[in-house]
Amino acid sequence: MTTTKQYDTYYVPAQSHWPIVGAIALFLIAVGAGSYVTNLETGDGYGGYILLAGIALVIYMVIGWFSNVIDESMAGKYSAQMDTSFRQGMSWFIFSEVMFFAAFFGALFYARAISVPWLGGASNNFETWQVLWPEFQAAWPLVVTPDGTTTEAMGWGGLPLYNTILLLTSSVTLHFAHVSLEQNKRGALKAWLGLTILLGLAFLALQVEEYIHAYTQMGLTLASGVYGNTFFMLTGFHGLHVTLGTIMLIVMFFRVLKGHFTPKNHFAFQAASWYWHFVDVVWVLLFIFVYVL
Repeated sequence: MTTTKQYDTYYVPAQSHWPIVGAIALFLIAVGAGSYVTNLETGDGYGGYILLAGIALVIYMVIGWFSNVIDESMAGKYSAQMDTSFRQGMSWFIFSEVMFFAAFFGALFYARAISVPWLGGASNNFETWQVLWPEFQAAWPLVVTPDGTTTEAMGWGGLPLYNTILLLTSSVTLHFAHVSLEQNKRGALKAWLGLTILLGLAFLALQVEEYIHAYTQMGLTLASGVYGNTFFMLTGFHGLHVTLGTIMLIVMFFRVLKGHFTPKNHFAFQAASWYWHFVDVVWVLLFIFVYVL
């Protein structure tokens, strides 16, 4: 006896204008960001407005395109093969995000394990150290920049520790939400998912408070040498991903309120869950290598 999966049909949507809208939006973002950064000191040009226009167009594209996908899914147009395609697409997307953060963690490792010891005279570079920066002390974090500016390192206690607890807790609550969906417990699903969203928003609020404290009280800014660069690049991009993940969970919450998803058909929810757990894992690594070590 043989069994066959429902791969006999494959939904092919009508021609869509969303890809060209997305291409135009990304073009505006690239041009606007480049122009804005170039004229940041003088304040000339329209780069900021072009950048905002590109961001607004991306948001419009995402809302419209995803709405079409949701409508098609709820209409029952997708087969098992389409579901497999969605899973492969989300898997590759998360893999690309893994490589994205790997680049920044690699930069952090290179600065700490190679550049800093090298500038301090390691590997027989004593003469180079004397020429480039004789007062340099090979220690991490670097709290003194080449121009003599002094900053302060962000410790792991306080807000960073609270945020770690919040994100780890949110992974647990989201898992309970997923289990509730698989068991068709809609009330518990709403409660656990709503709590996860609140934890994500609390994380973002505390990170904003951390940044304000760093800039106003510690002198730790994006311009504070390689330590400030790596600190804000890693934590800032992670905060951006938490923001995106929170938006995804909010969309899932409203879909749950509308009665979407069943115990057997809920990949959109599962994809958002994958992304959120990925963001949590990145934060754990970030907390260890940026704040603790």
